[in-house]
Amino acid sequence: MAKKQQEYGNESITMLKGPDKVRKRPAVIFGSDGPDGCAHSVFEVITNSIDEARAGFGSKIIITRFLDQSIEVEDFGRGCPVDWNSTEERYNWELVYCELYAGAKYDSAADTYAYSLGLNGLGLCATQFASEYMDVTVIRDGQQYTLHFEKGENIGGLKKEPAARKQTGTKTRWKPDLEVFTEIAVSDEWFRDVLKRQAVVNPNLLFVYRNEVTPGKFETNEFRYENGITDYVTEIVGEKPLTPVQFWSADRKGRDRADRGDYKVKLNVAFAFSNTVQRLEYYHNSSWLEHGGSPDDAVKRAFTAQIDAFLKNNNRYQKNESKITFADVQDCLVLVSSSFSTVASYANQTKKAITNRFIYEAMTEFLKHQLEVYFTENPDDAARIAEQVLINKRSRENAERTRLNIKKKLSGNLDLSNMVPKFVDCRSKDTDKRELYIVEGDSALGSVKMARDAEFQAVIPVRGKILNCLKADYARIFKSEIITDLVKVLGCGVEVTTKANKELATFSLDNLRWNKIVICTDADEDGFHIRTLILTMIYRLAPTLIREGYVYIAESPLFEITTKDRTYFAYDEKERVKILSMIEGQKFTLQRSKGLGENEAEMMALTTMNPETRRIIRITPEDAEATFEMFDMLLGDNLAARKDYIADNGGDYLDLADIS
Repeated sequence: MAKKQQEYGNESITMLKGPDKVRKRPAVIFGSDGPDGCAHSVFEVITNSIDEARAGFGSKIIITRFLDQSIEVEDFGRGCPVDWNSTEERYNWELVYCELYAGAKYDSAADTYAYSLGLNGLGLCATQFASEYMDVTVIRDGQQYTLHFEKGENIGGLKKEPAARKQTGTKTRWKPDLEVFTEIAVSDEWFRDVLKRQAVVNPNLLFVYRNEVTPGKFETNEFRYENGITDYVTEIVGEKPLTPVQFWSADRKGRDRADRGDYKVKLNVAFAFSNTVQRLEYYHNSSWLEHGGSPDDAVKRAFTAQIDAFLKNNNRYQKNESKITFADVQDCLVLVSSSFSTVASYANQTKKAITNRFIYEAMTEFLKHQLEVYFTENPDDAARIAEQVLINKRSRENAERTRLNIKKKLSGNLDLSNMVPKFVDCRSKDTDKRELYIVEGDSALGSVKMARDAEFQAVIPVRGKILNCLKADYARIFKSEIITDLVKVLGCGVEVTTKANKELATFSLDNLRWNKIVICTDADEDGFHIRTLILTMIYRLAPTLIREGYVYIAESPLFEITTKDRTYFAYDEKERVKILSMIEGQKFTLQRSKGLGENEAEMMALTTMNPETRRIIRITPEDAEATFEMFDMLLGDNLAARKDYIADNGGDYLDLADIS
């Protein structure tokens, strides 16, 4: 149990101040205090230089990764303002590097930073707070300004001297602090990936990446895409795309909510279809949206809806075929979206998703319209896209069916006695020996269970009367637990393809778990009825079992005749007469056989279970066909045949009819 706190009063409430706001809780700003959080702190500095270039100031950014795990970012923009700010009555360097929520990008009406990546005034200051040290050099207004920070605190104030060059810009070198992050080694792969992505969404902006491999020796790579996302999509699809690369752009203005102000949105989308590669990438205000958000939702809705409409309008779907999903489209789509807005609602400071409602609505409407026009003006492209999407869809559905069948097959190897109520398995796993007895009710289960040879004979009871599979539709059949349990125990699946069959595998004789399937019911009208219903179920769902000779009927004796020396069993009236003539002159007792549940285990073993003494009848296809025809006439929908049969044969059954 936790120890009681000594005192909890007004002075117990404290507030983090200055650098501690970040140093003690870096995950709040950077998403984590691990390697990902450290990498994000680096990205915050890079984005400030990108925003300056997007505003039209500077066309090159140099990023250097040093062996000591420090980083340097240099741009050639206007240079960060660091001198006196008469409005705030403070130096700008204090606001930019030492105050959270301070910056020049809050005015969404201004055009200079209309589509900035950095909006909150957090990143640069937070990175400085999280640094072991940071050195800043700014050239602007003919002056060179220098700043030095250690562990979030400025050392020495602002230093200013005449600049030795005319080119303005900002250079920042810093080292993430191990007291803040658990790991500060930002990988070479991360820099290459991030800088390439930024080159993609910032056309003609040159990124020079320098990686120090040995002291004083650097490997240099350059990243630049002259036509931005169009060149990138062309690079991805290679030499043989399914369709040419398309580039669409639009400007929109709207609001997320009626009581909010309007903001501007710029949409850029480049895409092509391919049957060899697929990729979706979303960027907003130059930030890669790893989790997508609004643009991803818009692309899914627009592409799925328009391709589905094309398939319907051109009769490309087969009869009763299900609709496509976005997964079928995505499998052949290479699309890169780069959107910008003056108001961006990021999921959090890590900027991995945006949630702007208006961006979603505007982009959905824009893409739907453009796709409709594109399909109309390029019917050959539309046909190729539709065909590939249908191939993807049907392949996906076949793969899913295969997966489910394998899953069902593997599931079938589990302990069925725990899956199917009252099923009693046998010990042997040899399917050439295993026998399944399907018995009538729980009472018969007890007798058969005691009488069986547990090595190779299993038992499952039928609880109540089974569904009439001749008249019932598949939806009702596969909702019946009695039937589905029987099919699961058989293991071979069903020879039926229907939406109603979601849980049972398609038929495979190789998966049958039994050498014999024995239907064992009482020798009375109810027993015959249940036997017929079970046979009909097998005939309708898995007729191959009958055709291949796996289905049997166990004969139960009608009469038990006992003399002083021996007990005889007669299975019909003819055998009864024959036995009585054999024992003429002896004293005997004659008893009509009871139901299976009332028979003793010894008698059951002798007459029904023991392969040496039992009587079982193999059901042939001809037997099943005759049973099916009779069942169809008496219990099916063939009313005329039933009337004719009763008229012709009813007199033979008057003695049995209850017409009192």
